[in-house]
Amino acid sequence: MSEAKHSWVWSLPAVIEPDPLSGCDLPLPLRCLLKRRGIRTEQEAIDLLDPPVLPDPNTHFPDLKIAVERVSRACRNQEALAICGDYDADGMTSSALLLQALTPLGARPTVAIPSRSDDGYGLNPRMVQELHDAGIKILITVDNGVSARQALELARDLAMEVIVTDHHTIPENRPPMAALIHPATTPEASPYRGLAGVGLAYVLAVAVAEDLQRPEAIRSARDLFCIGTVADMAPLQGANRRWLHEGLRHLHRTDCAGLKALQRLAGLDDRPLRSDDIGFQIAPRINAVGRLGEPGLVVDLLTSVDADVAMGLARRCDDFNRQRRDLCDAIEAEAVALIEADNGGLPPFVLLAQSHWHHGVIGIVAARLVERYNRPAALLAGEGNGMLRASVRAPKGFAVDTALQSCHSLLDRYGGHPAAGGFTVAACHVSALHEQLNDLAQLWLSGAGEGLPVQPEALLRLEQINWELWNDLQKLEPFGVGNETPLFWARDCAVVESRVLNGGHLSLTLSQDDVQRRAIAWRWRSQEPCPERCDVAFNIGINRWKGETRLQLVLKALRQHTERIDLMRGDHRYNARLVSDAGLIVRNDEGQEICAEIRPGSTLISSNPLASHPMVHQLLEEASLGLGLRP
Repeated sequence: MSEAKHSWVWSLPAVIEPDPLSGCDLPLPLRCLLKRRGIRTEQEAIDLLDPPVLPDPNTHFPDLKIAVERVSRACRNQEALAICGDYDADGMTSSALLLQALTPLGARPTVAIPSRSDDGYGLNPRMVQELHDAGIKILITVDNGVSARQALELARDLAMEVIVTDHHTIPENRPPMAALIHPATTPEASPYRGLAGVGLAYVLAVAVAEDLQRPEAIRSARDLFCIGTVADMAPLQGANRRWLHEGLRHLHRTDCAGLKALQRLAGLDDRPLRSDDIGFQIAPRINAVGRLGEPGLVVDLLTSVDADVAMGLARRCDDFNRQRRDLCDAIEAEAVALIEADNGGLPPFVLLAQSHWHHGVIGIVAARLVERYNRPAALLAGEGNGMLRASVRAPKGFAVDTALQSCHSLLDRYGGHPAAGGFTVAACHVSALHEQLNDLAQLWLSGAGEGLPVQPEALLRLEQINWELWNDLQKLEPFGVGNETPLFWARDCAVVESRVLNGGHLSLTLSQDDVQRRAIAWRWRSQEPCPERCDVAFNIGINRWKGETRLQLVLKALRQHTERIDLMRGDHRYNARLVSDAGLIVRNDEGQEICAEIRPGSTLISSNPLASHPMVHQLLEEASLGLGLRP
């Protein structure tokens, strides 16, 4: 089985009206992109570019007032309380946010985070008992707790008050708690619906500071919100977009010594940060610590007030991140070797098990396998006593949570959402489990197809990729889940230079109409040589090197350029080709042809009466798009 067999399958964007959202101050390709993303009106575009003011959270979270009253009383009375977090970036930043906010407000908070290897996820009875024995009467959970029934029932029996802030699924029979701050308790169209754990902690911290009339006490809270939200890949819509839109402008000037140290180690200049800077530079350094076993280190880092201490802690995070990268690379190489050695070919569902793999990083490697093979993937590591623990990732369209539910009789424990999940299984059930998952994945593949999907959103010529376009593109930031980084495409680019760099990255120089642009393809896996002329799908990025800042294309896919394109309508094939800078011809199987041209304003004109037929007109429109005559 060769990787080269897994080719890209291109799906070009939908044809839209000639000049969409014309009142919006953006160039045509970006207006087309917004229209294809479902932005229907100019007001919706304005709201995207400048997110509207949020409603009072007290009117959206039913238990917020209860929680604020209790936490404010704890601050006024200088009570001891515990912040019970989680070991991922969301849980660690949430814990640090509340610790940093509640301490100057008068409370005496401590942080308790379970061990990934010893305790697993979430609040547990042992933690509750130990905190009670230490004299703690109030618990605030962050990014966990809503389904911790045994722990919450024990807390109730011990007369402890628990305020739960969580965004995971609320069980049908809700456990006992003093208050619940959860996105699902807000109105259905609420802008707070997409908040991650750190967003809920931010809501609570702001409300308490306002109640105590001490807004200065939470000066760094929004900075930690930005880090945790991007790191947890929360949808960048509603409140998340509003607060990130504001917060990213000032994040590089944060008062948080720990974040300053992380930015210095990451080589981030003294400039406003983008979501990519968090996602690719800061978040991995934080996440690596929780994955490999010391989440308290991140909390200490993010609450440190001493620059030297913070830099020492940040360097330890950096060490963990290097260790995490080495582990991921080693496990990925081993996993790929196992797949390539299988003479039976690539299975519909990739499931691999090795007892020595590290639980903390197998989810990252599973995601890499999904990117490489466009298959759902599960990696299993040994847990002892004949049990294996797995992390699962899947391409868009394959629902992990539904698949695991279908196999629940074979699983000891399981959970997740459509894109990712996890489970624990007895080793003796792995073969039967793989068989069931293969059946489910094969059913999905029969509809989704075998190739790696490429779905560009707008056409650009190389001459259009300039600093003016870049500045307009920044108006659409922050990018992330729910507002993905735009994927553009360009036709008929000549490959002037091609080099494979250390690490397997591909560097290209592309030319089109005497305009050249640099392109980079990270972790390029195709074994095929680059064609002399190609169509490319790409994001637009920045390359900072030796004091120079340049735009570059970040390649996601390429294909051999052809002068003609094929269009299918049921069993009928049509061939289209250019005849001039603005003209095209579409030909059917019987040899009949229709000519058309695109006039200024992207209006399609044809003298052939058949062109007015809706089906023929749509065919001509799609041909003009595929041939690069419209964005």
